[in-house]
Amino acid sequence: MDPLTAFLIVALMMLLNGGVLGLMHGDLSRDVQPSAISWRIGTLLQAGGCILLAVQAYLPPLFVLPLANGLVLLGVAGCWRAVRQFYGHDESIVVLLPSLCGIAGIAWFTGVQPDLTARIVVATVAWTAMLFAAAWTVLRAIRGERARSARVLAGIFGLLAVFMLLRGVYFVITPGVASSIVDTRSWMNVLTPMLASVLPVIGTTGFLLLCSDRMRRRWEQAASTDDLTGLANRRTLAAAGAQRLQQARLEGAVLAVAIVDIDHFKTVNDRFGHEAGDLALQHVAARLQSACGRHHLLARQGGEEFVAVLAVDGGEAVATVAERLRSAVRAAPFRHGETVLTLTVSIGVAVLGAQERHLDDLLRRADTALYAAKHGGRDRVVLAEPGG
Repeated sequence: MDPLTAFLIVALMMLLNGGVLGLMHGDLSRDVQPSAISWRIGTLLQAGGCILLAVQAYLPPLFVLPLANGLVLLGVAGCWRAVRQFYGHDESIVVLLPSLCGIAGIAWFTGVQPDLTARIVVATVAWTAMLFAAAWTVLRAIRGERARSARVLAGIFGLLAVFMLLRGVYFVITPGVASSIVDTRSWMNVLTPMLASVLPVIGTTGFLLLCSDRMRRRWEQAASTDDLTGLANRRTLAAAGAQRLQQARLEGAVLAVAIVDIDHFKTVNDRFGHEAGDLALQHVAARLQSACGRHHLLARQGGEEFVAVLAVDGGEAVATVAERLRSAVRAAPFRHGETVLTLTVSIGVAVLGAQERHLDDLLRRADTALYAAKHGGRDRVVLAEPGG
C-alpha cells in the first residue's frame, strides 16, 4: 500500500470514528460530554490533516504543509484536552503551545528555510510532548486505582509517542531517504499513517470505555449511597453490616450498633423549611462521619435517623465511641444564613451478644435503647441490655 492510499484510508476511519462518537454523545453522562466533544473535535481535525497530507502534491507547500500538520497537531492537542477535562483539570494555554510552536516551526522550514528533516524534528517534538503529557495526565489521575480502560488509553498515548520519537530519529539519521511524507521510497511513510491512526481510531474505543467505566461507577455509587448525605444507604447497611457482623464472630471482636436520631428535627423543618432541614441533615451527617472516621460504618437509615456499625478495639469502650458521636454533633452548631442552631442527637447502642446472628437483632435492641434515650431527656447515649 502506498502512503497516499494509507493516508486516505486512515482519514476515512477517523471520520467514521468521529461520527460514531457523535452518535453516542447523547448516551454519555453530562459530566463526560465536554471531554467527549473535545475528543471528537480532535479526531476530526486529525482526519482533515491526513487528507491534506495525502493531496499535498496538488497544493502550494507553504499553504498545505503548515495547515495539514497544524490540523494533526491540534487534533492531538484536542485528545490531550479531552483527558484533562475528563479528570477535572482547568483549561490551560499549555495544551495549545506545542501545536502553535510546531505550526510556526513547520511554516519556517517550509517557506523561509526549506528543510524536510527540520520539519520532521519540529513535528516530532510537538507530537511526543503532547502524547507523553496526555499519558501522564491519565496515569497521575488513576494512581493507585485498578482502572484498566484508563491504563489502556495511557498505553496508547505512550506507545504512539515512542513511535513518533523513533520515527523522528530514523529520518534524522537517514537524511534524503524521502522528499515528503507521501514519498513511496520510504517504508516509514507507509507505516506512519497506520500507526498515527491508533489514537483517533483505537484510542476512541479506549476513551469510550473510560466514559463507560465512570458511568458504571456512578450507577453503583448511586445504588449504594444516600442521595442527600452521601452516606451508605439502607441497602449498603444491610450488606456491609452483615459482613462485619460475620467477621466479628470469626475474629472474636467487639461489634456494636448505634442508632442516632436528631432531637426535635421536625421543629427545624417547621420553623425554617425543608431546604434548611436538608442542610441540617447534611451537617449532622458530616459531623458523624468525621467522628466515625474510616474504622466504623455510618449509614442513613431514613428521615433524621442514622446507624453506625462500630467495630471497637479492645482498648476502646463502645460507650466512648457513641459519646464521641453525640459530642461531635453538639459541639458544632448548624448555621443557615443568620440562623445558628445547636443540634443534638440521642443514641441507642447495642453490643453484639454471644447468641445473636443477625444485624436485625442488634438493630431492635439499639432501637429500644434509643427510645429510652428519647424519653430520658434526649441528647444522651443509652446502652441496651446485653443480648443473648
